[in-house]
Amino acid sequence: MGVFVYLLRCADGSFYTGSAIGDLSKRIAEHDAGTYPGYTSKRRPISLVWSQYFEQIPDALAAERQIKGWSRSKKQALIDSNWDALAYFAKRKNVRLKPNCG
Repeated sequence: MGVFVYLLRCADGSFYTGSAIGDLSKRIAEHDAGTYPGYTSKRRPISLVWSQYFEQIPDALAAERQIKGWSRSKKQALIDSNWDALAYFAKRKNVRLKPNCG
């Protein structure tokens, strides 16, 4: 049984990163119902905006931890599958070049 890593958009526009073993739709329903107290229970309704399945739990947990550390812009690039923007935001701020600079 594998693990899903997912991003939710909350009612206040913030993002929540989490993981679910097995049934992703059940976990999303729990968030949306406010089943457990926490970040999303106070920011409902929520919507699933991105997810990825991992066969191995350690791989999923590493991805979840990594995404939690990302900026909002980088998470939005992942959601949009904008790989150029994702690469841009992955660079350290002091070495970034504006995309249209030549």
